[in-house]
Formats: sequence, structure tokens, C-alpha cells
Amino acid sequence: MKPYQANLINAILLILIGLWGYFSATSNTALIPVGFGMIFAFSTPLFKKDNKVVAHIVVLLTFLLIFALIKPLLRALDNDNTMAVVRVCLMMASCVFAMIIFIRSFIEVRRARKAAEG
Repeated sequence: MKPYQANLINAILLILIGLWGYFSATSNTALIPVGFGMIFAFSTPLFKKDNKVVAHIVVLLTFLLIFALIKPLLRALDNDNTMAVVRVCLMMASCVFAMIIFIRSFIEVRRARKAAEG
């Protein structure tokens, strides 16, 4: 899978799951992942064109979002809100999946560059 595809999948999942959380819990903070998802979705065409600045920004935001979702997860666990736990875990899993694809891509590019040099 290409990094821009992982980014688009992550964006769609963040938007859908964030909206699910917003409409089921009517919490404005559930719209934060929707905002990230929209940023990721709008950045996908540039990501696809190998814009390195956009790629690094998306990777950084994805990484930050993984950690930002820890607090909602802990809150959902404290409140014994199973559906909120499921939603947050799905968003975290999506972000981790995207990060794995991003990192693998960066490693492949570095290996290809070294092979071309040597």
C-alpha cells in the first residue's frame, strides 16, 4: 500500500468515526478527529505527488494524534463507555496503521537512495 492511500484511508476513518462519536455523544471534542481527517484528506493529492513537506507534516500530525487520543481513551475507560472505547481504539489503530505504512515508505526510499549511490 502506498503512503497516500494509507493517509486517505486514515482520513476517511477519522471523519466517519469522529462524526459517529459526535452524533452519538453530542460532544464537540469528537469533531477534533474530523478536523484532522479533513486536513489529511485535503493533503492527499499533494502527498500523492511526493511533496515531502506535506508528507512530513502529515506524519507528524498523525503521530501527535495517536498520543492525543490517549486521554479520550482513558476517559472512556473511566466512564465504562464501551462504544467510546471502541471508537477511540479504532481511530488509534487507523493512525498506527498509517504510521507503519509511512515509516516503511521512508525506509524504502532511503534504501533505494543508498542503492543508487553505491
